[in-house]
Amino acid sequence: MQTSSNSIQVIERLARLLDVIAAHKDSASLKTLSAETGLHPSTAFRILASLAEQGFVERTARGSYKLGHKLMQLGSLVSSSLDIRQVALPLMEKLRDHLGETVNLTVREGDEVVYIERSLAKRMIRVEQVIGSRAPLHVTAVGKMILGDQGEAACRSYAKRNKLTPYTINTHTKITSLVQDCVSSALRGYALDNEEAELGVGCIGTLVRDSSGQVVAGLSVSAPIERRQDEWIELVIKTGQQLSGQLGFQSI
Repeated sequence: MQTSSNSIQVIERLARLLDVIAAHKDSASLKTLSAETGLHPSTAFRILASLAEQGFVERTARGSYKLGHKLMQLGSLVSSSLDIRQVALPLMEKLRDHLGETVNLTVREGDEVVYIERSLAKRMIRVEQVIGSRAPLHVTAVGKMILGDQGEAACRSYAKRNKLTPYTINTHTKITSLVQDCVSSALRGYALDNEEAELGVGCIGTLVRDSSGQVVAGLSVSAPIERRQDEWIELVIKTGQQLSGQLGFQSI
């Protein structure tokens, strides 16, 4: 029992060290790692030496530590095997139950978003997007986030290609207003669809990133415009961040 307990303790200490190393953008010194994990320097050093021997951490020329190639390889294998829909659905259902409205997962294909998963609101009057349906980027909350994340030049290029075809009287049809909306939305971390794709429907959308920081999907909540509430924004952003975290993304 004592040996088993000691082994578990070593694993816990190992995990703490890796978490702290991962939290540092470049590398972390032994002194820093010892202070932030609460481990004695000699204990931390012994564990780090074993991790370095196996390729899980790498000691730099300055004597500090960073994540090693073995972890990068394992992370790539995990990322490639993840089905984003399976990872997302429990979080989407939780958000749906909290807000009482439909939650959607979309991905970009060309100049459109495609709905790949949904969690429908449990009420008679609800917004319902068909899985596999598409919409141009400029009329959806997630689409505008995608454009804004790529910057002003990408927004203008998209607008010139697609002519900003109106879907409702609220759709952006002028490049200047679209650029302003997209860029400001990306900066604040969410975008709104104010009846731009369909009259009577409002959405709140945010982006989802993978371990490399690339945008891989968008998460949104859709509701009749009169039911949509600004108080939902924080929860939508938080859920998007949780999904990104499960896909390996670490915000700086």
